[in-house]
This record gives sequence, structure tokens and C-alpha cells, in this order.
Amino acid sequence: MSLTLDPAAVRRARELAARVGQPIVDLARAHTTVSVERATLRLGGITGADPDGTPWANRLLDVVRADVGLEHGVTLPVWDALVRGEAGDLTTLAQKAAAGSVRFRLPEDDARAQALAAGRAQIGAGIARVDERRREREQLVREWGDPPRKPWIYLIVATGDIYEDIPQAQAAAREGADIIAVIRSTGQSLLDFVPEGPTREGFAGTYATQENFRLMRAALDETSKELGRYVRLTNYASGLCMPEMAALAGLERLDMMLNDSMYGILFRDINPIRTFVDQRFSRQVHARAGIIINTGEDNYLTTADAVEAAHTVTTSQLLNEFFAKEAGLEDWQLGLGHAFEIDPAVPDSFRLELAHALLARHLFPDAPLKWMPPTRHMTGDVFRGYLLDAFFNLAGALTGQSILLVGMMTEAVVTPWLSDRDLALQNVRYVLDAAGRLAEDFHPAPDGFIARRADEVLREANALLERIADDAGRGSTAGDPPLLAAIADGTFGLMKRPADRGRGLDGVARKAPGYANPATDMLEEE
Repeated sequence: MSLTLDPAAVRRARELAARVGQPIVDLARAHTTVSVERATLRLGGITGADPDGTPWANRLLDVVRADVGLEHGVTLPVWDALVRGEAGDLTTLAQKAAAGSVRFRLPEDDARAQALAAGRAQIGAGIARVDERRREREQLVREWGDPPRKPWIYLIVATGDIYEDIPQAQAAAREGADIIAVIRSTGQSLLDFVPEGPTREGFAGTYATQENFRLMRAALDETSKELGRYVRLTNYASGLCMPEMAALAGLERLDMMLNDSMYGILFRDINPIRTFVDQRFSRQVHARAGIIINTGEDNYLTTADAVEAAHTVTTSQLLNEFFAKEAGLEDWQLGLGHAFEIDPAVPDSFRLELAHALLARHLFPDAPLKWMPPTRHMTGDVFRGYLLDAFFNLAGALTGQSILLVGMMTEAVVTPWLSDRDLALQNVRYVLDAAGRLAEDFHPAPDGFIARRADEVLREANALLERIADDAGRGSTAGDPPLLAAIADGTFGLMKRPADRGRGLDGVARKAPGYANPATDMLEEE
């Protein structure tokens, strides 16, 4: 498997991604959000919910914000109250605050120093727990081993009932799945709180909660020990609670989290500034926890043509790489996404797929690329779908993809039955076994169709990055970072999302002088 890309074009791509991305990083550093502050409380140890199901983290932050605002952060007023003896722990303090028996202030001088020291100690204990869970994973991988080959086989379960998900996940692992992804209940990304406890009903998915994380991780540990290989668990750090999901994932030893820099903006209409602030904090947590992120470029190709918009996928991958590394993630944690979504009726469609997949593999040689199956052009013809999935599996084997999401022949027909998953896993196993190490023998001609197409997509990605960098202010508020203007113009996925609109904007605040957050300080130190 070889593809020769112009080194100057590759260097230029990363230079442009940094030029476009740095103003977003500066913006994120200058702001905080309600979810960042709630994640800080969760790392500090707050748990539980009121009788109506509203998490105590939300209840406490709401009172703090009403008393002193969001722009100073939650640490100073909350730990000042604890130091003053208003309550013995965070959860009790939240209960008293919700009842109206506590008022918060911004401490000064010695009181500020005491509050900051107390907050740093308690939040530091939460981060130490994340560190412990990472070491635990590393030990289990040494003990049980990684899957014997790549790509790792990634399979989705989600019935809505965590107690039904568990046996399905264990059965999938026994049939060859290396990664289990529990899909979230429809719409959870738009909830500005994290539900509590185990859940037994959902809508086309299962609610992501700390207890559900714990239950599934424990079950997969049992199966990992039985199989002699570590089975990884995936969930979602996206939507309005991205930082909190990242913190909970770190505390409960999840292994991968879906965490794209722009997915929530484009496909959930979440405010761009809210998303980028939350995304940076969540990725800092993932870096610390040793979690592999999965990005969502495949979604662009469900709304835009996979040939015409191929360069937008590459552009997004480059931006995701820049944002991830700035937040502390390493190459081995960058599960950059792309997909087999070209219309099968297009001439040379398989050659085009190979060109796009090889481009990603060679641009990001050390990243665990996530290869997504066909969805847009699945028609309900299960025989055709099964064949398309086989070609998808072959492309993954030929181009050295790292993570292969199992395609379902019943895509666009029904939520998969267990028998559908079994057949789909048979398809994957047959193709990977038959192909073996075929990637070693796959060398597209240097001047052939595949190489020329890969060069073309990289050139188009560079041209797009140059246009974004040079056209600040298009279609959005004057002075916005260029990437915000491009998003407002519909550059990615054909979705226009202005920076001054979208869900969650009211949960964003520019940091005031003296803002304090030990969690961000400790994550920056790493």
C-alpha cells in the first residue's frame, strides 16, 4: 500500500489548518460555558439528582450563576462556601442552594486563596481518579491483550435498555467485535443536563449516563477476561454536555468517545462558540484519560455529494487534527472519520473510494482512522446492501484503515436484529480473512487514476483552507475568526450556522479578569 503525496502540499495543508484553527483556540481560551463549569463540579465529586431528575451539578451552577454570574467560574464561589462551612460536601451544598438557604459571593484576598486551594485539592482528586482509570486500562491491555489484527471491528448496540444492551454487547464481542459503541437516545445531544442512573427506555438509543457507563464497562471487562482480549467501549462526548460526558467517560474508563469539532454545530444547530469552547475542554480531558476520539466527517457525506465534497472531509480532518493536538491529544488518539459514501452508480466509484481512503491513511499515518460504512445509498435492497458492505470492508483492508464500523444490510429499513449483526460480522470476517495482508501488495500506479484523484482532493482542500483563511467576515459577525465565517456560509455539509445563533448560546460567557478553574489549569499543565 503506497501513495506518494507532494510533501510541500502536505506541509502547506497543516500550516493552513493551524492558521485557520488558532483564532478558534484563542476564542475558546477566552470563554467558558455552563457545561465546562458543571464538568468541573463533577470532577470535584458532585453526584446525583433532585427528585425531578435534574442533576445537582445543574442546580448548584444555576444558583451560583444567579448570584455572581458565570464569567468568574464556579470554583471560587462554591469552594468559598464550603470553606465558610455552608455544607460539608458539594452535593449537600447543592441541595441547600436549591432550597434557597445558601448565597454565593466572589471571595477576595485570603478568602480567595483558601477557596482556590480547597477547590484545587478536590478537583485534583477527581483528575487523579481519571489518571488511575487510565493506568487500569493500560494494565488490562497488557494482561488480556489487544485484538490480534486491524482494522478493529466496531459494532453498535443500543436498545434503549442498558440491561438489554449488555448481553447484546457481550454476544457481539464473542462474535468478533473489538469495539462496542452504545448509541445515545435520539435528542440527548440537545439536553443541557446529563441524566442520572441506569436507564431502561430510550428513543433509537440508550441514554448516556455515568451509571450506564459503569455497568457496560464492567460487563465488557468480564467478556474481555473470557476472550483474552480487551474489548473497548465507545460513547458520545458531543452536544450540549460535551465536557461533562468527557469527564464521566474518564472517571468510568471508557476507551473511545465520539468527539467532533463541528458535528454539533452543523447537524444539531448548537452554537459554534459554545461548541468550540466545550470541545477544547473535552479534548483536554480525553488527552488526560487516554481516550481515543472519533470525529464525524462521515456525516458531511450524508448531506453533500461524496465526490464533490471530498475535499471538505480532508479539510475537516486537518482542522480536527490541529484542535486535538493543541488540546494535548497524541496521534494514536486521533480516530479521524471518513466514509464509503460515493453513489455506486458513479463510474469508477470503488477506485474513487480507494483514492479518498488512501489519502486519509497517508496524510495521517499514525492515526487510528475510523472507516464508516455506506448509509446514504442503501436502498432497502438487502442483497445489494450486503454487497456494498463487502466492498466497503475490502476497501478498509486494502487501505490500512484502523477502525471499521460494521455495516448493516438492513440500513434504512429497520433497527438491526441480532441476526442482521451476525450476518454483518460474517461479512467482515470473511473479507478480512480472505484479504489477509493484501494491503502490502496494493501499490496504485504513481501516475494512475487513484494517485491523481488523491492529489486533486488534497489540492482542493488546500484551496479551501486558503479561502477560509483569507475571507474572514463572510456571512457572519464582522471580526469573527475565519472558520466561524466559513461555517456561517455553509462551507461544511451545506449547513449554514452563524456564530450569533444556535442552541446553547445563552450558556456561554467571556471570562472575566480573575477567572479561576483548577481543572483547566491542571489539564493545561499536563
